[in-house]
Formats: sequence, structure tokens, C-alpha cells
Amino acid sequence: MPTTDVPAPQVRPGHETTPVALQMAPRRAVKAPRHFADLTHAERVAAVAELGHQGFRAKQLATHYFAHYTTDPADWTDIPAAAREGMAAALFPPLLTARRTLEADKGTTVKTLWGLHDGTRIESVLMRYPRRSTLCISSQVGCGMACPFCATGQLGFTRNLSAAEMLEQVRLAMRSLALGEIPGGPTRLNNLVFMGEGEGLINYRAIMTCIRTLVADAPEGFGMSARNITVSTVGLVPGMKKLAAEGLPLTLALSLHAPDDDLRSELVPINTRFSVDEALDAARAYFEATGRRVSIEYALIKDMNDHAWRADLLGTKLNARGKGWVHVNPIPLNPTPGSIWTASERAVEDEFVARLRGHGIPTTVRDTRGSDIDGACGQLAAEEEEGDA
Repeated sequence: MPTTDVPAPQVRPGHETTPVALQMAPRRAVKAPRHFADLTHAERVAAVAELGHQGFRAKQLATHYFAHYTTDPADWTDIPAAAREGMAAALFPPLLTARRTLEADKGTTVKTLWGLHDGTRIESVLMRYPRRSTLCISSQVGCGMACPFCATGQLGFTRNLSAAEMLEQVRLAMRSLALGEIPGGPTRLNNLVFMGEGEGLINYRAIMTCIRTLVADAPEGFGMSARNITVSTVGLVPGMKKLAAEGLPLTLALSLHAPDDDLRSELVPINTRFSVDEALDAARAYFEATGRRVSIEYALIKDMNDHAWRADLLGTKLNARGKGWVHVNPIPLNPTPGSIWTASERAVEDEFVARLRGHGIPTTVRDTRGSDIDGACGQLAAEEEEGDA
């Protein structure tokens, strides 16, 4: 399952007692410049024509972007040299600049802090395994969901990303893999998860534009399989229903973290609007509409949500909605030094997993890649934000 290939959540130091409140108001909102990847095929043709070039140049540019992963006009040898710089300036404004890169697992896990056009920052994590590769991308700058154990949640919400800003995270990862920059030789990106910064279902229009471009055949898109794309949500029920109606076999991941409303409302404040049962009902409806098994994400926090009775309650609630529709990913929390939030003891984790499996629930403890490089999204951005203060 691609949803197991994501770094574990971490907590930003010094913010363990931040009051829990939804942070939906942006600190600033600067729209990203128009980019080739934001446009439909017809819009690309029109944009090229506006620059005084024939429409077929749009397909050439798309081939360079989506098949060769390049925006460098020096690589566009099939386009007249006199036209390249103008096209690049008008259609491929630089959206992401690498500010910091950290590696782990002998270079097969790479976390990048990206600077955006307006000075904001996001993060992505590329993970290569022997038989697959997974990219975790961000959909927003920061996050307004205010989950107290999440580093990004403590950053607050700044703005939504454009579709192109999301696609650029993908293109750059694909280029790195294709060039063999990740140990193991040249390869392709297999899995994509929207589990970085932000709540993707709030940025719904842009995330769907991104996804449709991801699955479109080259040269109109990256040609990925929708089955290998996972969209994560904290349980925005209207967005989950919209996603179910899209007709795409995406994987839905529900970040639950507690099976009872009292605790979940503390850990995931949006639960005060959409309860555990409402979120689980929407997840079950997603399975019925798509046939795609839903993943339940559950960060195990010591003495907070890791009790055996909570595993039993979760198993009971999932089974009450049928069999074979769900898979649970317990996530060992990876806290930062000094945090009051910490990972469950191994014996407690094992008991929690055993209880779920005892209910017949398929359960896989998530791989915690990148734990030694602040692997959870929000950590590097938080460090830079504090350094700039």
C-alpha cells in the first residue's frame, strides 16, 4: 500500500501546549503566477498563439515538461532558438527553489524544503525502495487544521498551492529519479501521496486539476496510475463525498487518530464539525463508490490514544460498517526532543496492532522513513521560520 511510505508525524518543539483552534484565516495570500502546468491543452495552445507561435509548439513544450521533466529552454532543441527564452519566461516562471535538502537511508530518502515565489516554504519527501518509489507532496503552505501533535498544524495556514506548484514537486522528483540522482540507478516514480503540508480537500479545485494532469497520458500529463495516488484528509466529509463522485480509483486515507469523539476533538479539532462516525460513514461510502479500500491513519501517542480498549473500539466501529473495505496504518509518532508528545512503547504498539488484527482488520505499522532528518512535513519550515524571526 502506498500509504505506508510516508514519514511519521512529528511535533514542533515549544508548541506542545498551543491552544487547539482551527486556523483557517491566511496570514497572506499571494497568487502563484500562471504556469504551463496549470493550463488545459486548449489553454496551452492559446497561450502559445498569444506569443506569436504556431499551436503545435504547445505539444512540443508539453513533451519536454511531462516526458523529459525539463523546463530549461536549452533542452528544447526542436524549438527555434530565438523563441525559447520568450516561451520560458511567459509559460514557465520558476515556482520552486530548493532551499535545503536532507538525506537519510543512504540517500534513498530525500527531504527538500522548497522556497516559493512569494517567499513562503513547503516540503516534500522522496522515498526510494528496492521495488518502488514514493513521493509525499504538499498541497498548502502550512495547515489550518491545528492538530496539536502535528508540526505543520502548528505553523498555521498561509495559502493554498496552485496546481502547478504541486505538479512542480512531482516533476522535480521524477527528473531526479530519471537522472539516477537517487542511489539505485535511473527509475520512475511509482506512488504519490498528498500527505505533506496542508489539508488537500480544502484546496479541492487545485488538487483535482493536479490529479487529472498526473493521470493524463503523456504528453498531456505524467501518465501515472490513479490507483497509485493517495489523498489524505482529516475527515472533511463534504470533500470526501465530492472525491467519491469523481470517478477516479484514487486511494483515500482518513487521518483518524482516535475512535471516540471526546479524544479526537482534542487531537483533530475538525472533529467538532464532523464526528468520528460521520467521517467513517463517508469513508465507507467512498469505498462503495470506488471499490478502493480506504486507509485509516492512526498516530500512536503514548498514554493518549494507544489504549487497548481504543483499538477494540476502532475495530468494532470499522466492522460495524462491513468487512474488506478498510486497512489501518498505525503510525509510530516521532517527536522532537523536549516534546510532551511521544511514541507509544513497543509493547503497547504491538498490543494495539494485535487487538485490531483480532477484529479481523488488516493492519500495517507504517514505515517511518526520514525520522532522523525531521522527516515529517513542517519541521524544516518551522526551523527556518524561527531562524528568520
